[in-house]
Amino acid sequence: MESKFAHIIVFFLLAFSFETLKAQSDGLDFIKLLKELKSVESKPNLECQGKLRWPELIGVPTKLAKGIIEKENSLISNVPILLNGSPITLDYRCDRVRLFDNILGYVVAMPVVT
Repeated sequence: MESKFAHIIVFFLLAFSFETLKAQSDGLDFIKLLKELKSVESKPNLECQGKLRWPELIGVPTKLAKGIIEKENSLISNVPILLNGSPITLDYRCDRVRLFDNILGYVVAMPVVT
């Protein structure tokens, strides 16, 4: 019994120490990323044509949203459906809109050409 209790204590100590290390990050990478995102948003994208954002699709079933996006912008040929929080690449393509859904199959983030 004491051995199990010791393992539990060690586990929690390790878990708290990892969280502390994560929280002590200086945040410079995060600030750089925010600046890059702001610079991309402030520049008008002249190469992408057609509708680029679909805020009205939040809460809509993802398969229905995929069809609506492909219908409203015929230049979009790549509409992957991803679970919210999935890792993604940071490249920009005018023919791609990522749909982030929850486990119930509903769009949870605004679909945008990325």
